Amino acid sequence: MNVAAIRTAKVEPSAPPSIIDFLDVHIPKLTEGSVVAIASKVVAICEGRVAPIEGNDKDELIKKETALYLPRESNPFHVTLSVTHNLLVAAGGIDESNSGDYYVLWPKDKQASANAIRGHLAQKHNLTNVGVVITDSTTRPFQWGTTGLGIAHSGFKALKNYIGTQDIFGRQLQFQQNNIMNGLAAAAVLLMGEGNEQQPLAIISDVPFVEFVPHNPTQQELDLLSISIEEDIYQPLLQNVPWLKGDQQ
Repeated sequence: MNVAAIRTAKVEPSAPPSIIDFLDVHIPKLTEGSVVAIASKVVAICEGRVAPIEGNDKDELIKKETALYLPRESNPFHVTLSVTHNLLVAAGGIDESNSGDYYVLWPKDKQASANAIRGHLAQKHNLTNVGVVITDSTTRPFQWGTTGLGIAHSGFKALKNYIGTQDIFGRQLQFQQNNIMNGLAAAAVLLMGEGNEQQPLAIISDVPFVEFVPHNPTQQELDLLSISIEEDIYQPLLQNVPWLKGDQQ
């Protein structure tokens, strides 16, 4: 697998380009069998999903964007934990780094954004096998540091299913599935960086383990990516905390 991060012009929330124009400028050439990783912050800024820091209450924005949340007062770092689009993330995905005097939200419809980006790239570059993953970063319990996370994808199968197959000793696998989307996102975000690298794009190539499909993911495929709190292996932790309900119930 090869991952190449792309340094871009600054994306100013006060006067953003369209996401299509941004991609056309910074990805003049793309080859068959590539996956384009793009930071969710850039997608959101280009779509106008920003709010001035002055005059806006971040806690109120978080409440509007989340299904469940724990107020910052419950956290030793004063960070609001949330369940947003069925993902456990900090602050409803809202961030103010690398965005000037603005809060940046997640794209309004992250899946529609990924679909539109893939469609444009496929048409512009005359490609059949091209994927898109919109990335963000998140933390893991008991570990310092962030890791890349895929929040939407298109053009490839996000899961590789090992259930029913055998391991090297002939034992039948019962639960194992490989999250291809998150693996690609983690590799891309590692190269993109988290500070002032100014590299919100990455091209991932030489990916024989990726099964490309020349269409957007179906609703059935998307449903397979998520599980409910009740079915989650971490259910005892997730369900036994005093969540408050956000507006995205």
